[in-house]
Amino acid sequence: MAQLKDKVKNTLDEGRILVIGSQVLIGFEFRSAFESGFELLSGHAKYLKLAGLGLMVLALALLICPATYHQLVEDGEDTENVQRFASTMLGAAVLPFALGLGIDFFIGAEFLFGRTQGLIAGVIAFATAVSFWYGLEIVHRKRHAHEIEGERKLSQQQEQKQAGGTKLTDKIQQVLTELRVVLPGAQALIGFQFISPFTEAFQKLPQSLKVIHFISLCCVGLTVILLMTPAAYHRIVERGEETERFHRFASMVLLWSLVPLALGISGDFYVVAHKVTGSGIVSGSLAALTLLILYGLWFGYAVQQRSGRQREQLVKVKAHSISQ
Repeated sequence: MAQLKDKVKNTLDEGRILVIGSQVLIGFEFRSAFESGFELLSGHAKYLKLAGLGLMVLALALLICPATYHQLVEDGEDTENVQRFASTMLGAAVLPFALGLGIDFFIGAEFLFGRTQGLIAGVIAFATAVSFWYGLEIVHRKRHAHEIEGERKLSQQQEQKQAGGTKLTDKIQQVLTELRVVLPGAQALIGFQFISPFTEAFQKLPQSLKVIHFISLCCVGLTVILLMTPAAYHRIVERGEETERFHRFASMVLLWSLVPLALGISGDFYVVAHKVTGSGIVSGSLAALTLLILYGLWFGYAVQQRSGRQREQLVKVKAHSISQ
């Protein structure tokens, strides 16, 4: 079982993962109202943009609330009350975040393709976020309640017996740090992508490039949703406890989130390269090279190193068996 100070720290770290990105997105929401393309929006889209900004501000208020509660109510002490309150605030904050995300996708898609397409995009974005941040956890907790309890006890026993290697507590804190490294950048990127259609230069692009940009936006949006999922999973399924199950889940989600992130970056790289060079062949080649570099550094090198270590271990085992 996790110590109270570790549970509180993990919960606050999960809040920090969300709050940095929320502040970045609020900045882009404020700026979008002053872009030239904002005046081209329909009346209802402008009011929805204002509503989306309000929802992001509400999410930010909820995310920061545990910090003031911790200092003013508990005088900085680690208590179960702090952990419960922080978890409740995080759970409440992601709902307006999901609504704001859905609104932004609706406005962007409507602006580029029409109202029907915008409605479809907004609903899908909101439903995807809610499914990953609430639905997955609720279903998983109900379906695997007994397994989760057994996993907790097993993790506790392993933690007590572990003499060397990285402790489970440290592994979980490290994977949360890694999520915190990736998420703010992805949220800043999606902020740029949301605001780009309102710029004068973007409006002059061919429709095909606008479609590629929107696909890239969807890829980065999926990345953001995935990166925010482990915090919800830890809070709802594991109730803040440190288990090997959560570590595996968070690690898997972190790795999977990089797949659409690379696609989103490469897609918008193609758009920018095409605007500069005017050549589809050159732009496609540069985008493909970008994708190759990203996947190569993020996955290719790591997989190659992992395979090499596994071969070395296999050779050592065989040598040890022969010697005996």
